[in-house]
Amino acid sequence: MAEQIRGIVVMGVAGCGKSSVGAAITALYQGRLIEGDAFHPAANIAKMSAGVPLTDEDRHGWLCRLSEEVAAVIAAGERPVLTCSALRKSYRDLLRQGEPGLAFVFLDLARDLAFERVATRPGHFMPASLIESQYRTLEPPHQEQLTLAVDASLPLEAIVEQAVHWLQETNTTNAA
Repeated sequence: MAEQIRGIVVMGVAGCGKSSVGAAITALYQGRLIEGDAFHPAANIAKMSAGVPLTDEDRHGWLCRLSEEVAAVIAAGERPVLTCSALRKSYRDLLRQGEPGLAFVFLDLARDLAFERVATRPGHFMPASLIESQYRTLEPPHQEQLTLAVDASLPLEAIVEQAVHWLQETNTTNAA
């Protein structure tokens, strides 16, 4: 039998809509939102704010902390919905080590639209100058188990509808 979904990661580059989609899925899927950006250590935020891309080493502790948070939410009997860039397969695998039943909703977005969105969003530490480095790091999860790719340029309602339908279908299939 396939793995039952116990948590959801809404992933993608900066500006793809992780926070908005994560909040909407949380409401419909009766989950608990974990906003990944809130767990970045001050050193990571300072680097990104200065326009310096994070390294794998910079991200490792952050990803371990997110994995712990997901496990704590599951242990409390709730469904975590984590927003996290999870750009590389190794990052996703680290999250899966803590919880093999994680489903990933990949918000796939064109570079120019990501740049435009990040350049016009107020009050966030991630500058548009880092978009290119995010795409260099990105390893799309197209062939990974429990992963759905969604066009992030679609309206929010359409993205959430696709994701929730897929999550329900996948859990029904895997429970059988």
